[in-house]
Amino acid sequence: MQPTHRAIGLLAIGVPLSLAAVLFDERLWFFGFVYLAAVLVLIGLDCLLTPAWQDFSHRFNAPKIGFIGDSETFELTIMSPHPQRTTQLTILFDLNGDIAPIAELTVVLPPRLEKTVRIDLTAERRGNIEIERLWFRWEGPVKLARSTKTIDVFHTFAVVPNVRSVRKQALRFFSHDAFFGMKSQNQQGDGSEFSALREYVPGLDHRSIDWKQSARHRALVCKEFEAERNHQIIIAFDTGHLMSEPFDGIPKLDHAINAGLLMAYLSLRFGDRVGLFGFDANVNHYAEPVSGTHGFQLLQRVSADFDYHYEETNFTLGLADLMGRLNRRSLIIIFTDFVDTTTAELMIDSIGRLSKRHLILFVSLKDPALHALSNNQPESTRDIARAVVADGILKERQMVFERLRRLGAHCLEAPGRLISIDLVNHYLAIKRQELI
Repeated sequence: MQPTHRAIGLLAIGVPLSLAAVLFDERLWFFGFVYLAAVLVLIGLDCLLTPAWQDFSHRFNAPKIGFIGDSETFELTIMSPHPQRTTQLTILFDLNGDIAPIAELTVVLPPRLEKTVRIDLTAERRGNIEIERLWFRWEGPVKLARSTKTIDVFHTFAVVPNVRSVRKQALRFFSHDAFFGMKSQNQQGDGSEFSALREYVPGLDHRSIDWKQSARHRALVCKEFEAERNHQIIIAFDTGHLMSEPFDGIPKLDHAINAGLLMAYLSLRFGDRVGLFGFDANVNHYAEPVSGTHGFQLLQRVSADFDYHYEETNFTLGLADLMGRLNRRSLIIIFTDFVDTTTAELMIDSIGRLSKRHLILFVSLKDPALHALSNNQPESTRDIARAVVADGILKERQMVFERLRRLGAHCLEAPGRLISIDLVNHYLAIKRQELI
């Protein structure tokens, strides 16, 4: 129990009042003692009326697992002990880990009624988040005395790649009633695997007409083909310092992992084999290609171990190591980032060697801030300088993409929130064209 700022203010006011009383009349020397005693009595009464922590009842429900980019809910249920008066509680969280800070929370408890408070915990990076303790502070009815209480929680929950988002997007993807702009499940394509015969209608490719079957049925009949399955797909993640940069609230690496997991889940559903590869200055992780949706759990566990590193990425070592591990032509999806043409030289050379044996899909995040700086109407010389620099960076990025395309690689640049769907669309286009 301790005095509040109001109590200290009342005691401080007594000093000038006592001096004024003595200066006015020396016989009022006792006024200061009377004032001090009255204030102390008020503080004492407020302390007696302030409820003790033992009178409160509380319970909480902490999350067991968190997903990067999503908010998890911490529920705290507490009941005021006073039968007639409301009680105001101030709550503070003591957290440990890469998590968005939580502001001081004020809760008004109605008399003898439970109240549930829900606090959103948003993790900024993968790893472990620890809720160490909760701090409670409440005041008496006159707000002259204040009590505090600390509750040790020591609850730890892991923050993993956003599998929840992967599942939601996968369900929408495979639904025949998908929303506009999302693809429904349709495995027909321009591949070499025969699917069925159908009657010819205007608009179909004349080259798909089966003349022998047409003669047998006495009507034009076309062949339908579906995309070939059992392709090998390797999703490679650059875990170097450029991918640790925050982007739309979470690091670029986590945007890449979320998109890669969605890609892996859909590829496994389509019958392909998927593996993971992580590298920066060294090769850190490699998961052999697996098949079937049951293999997704293995890929999920491996991706959760991709840590944030701050070394320069060694593309020569990483991609050469990956090339040595693959014994058949594969689709290699490389999630990475670069600054300019100079720093991208070794990356382009390594991807060029890799593209001679495999199909490369180069994926990079699009920074809307650069495009905004380049396109905004300048209002000062500083804005002009920023626009010139941003435009130069964008032109150099396009030069890198163009050089990669000339080497036979497919390039994809999309904002963080749209990269998953754009990646899936590129993957389906590659399957339909039988480029693997």
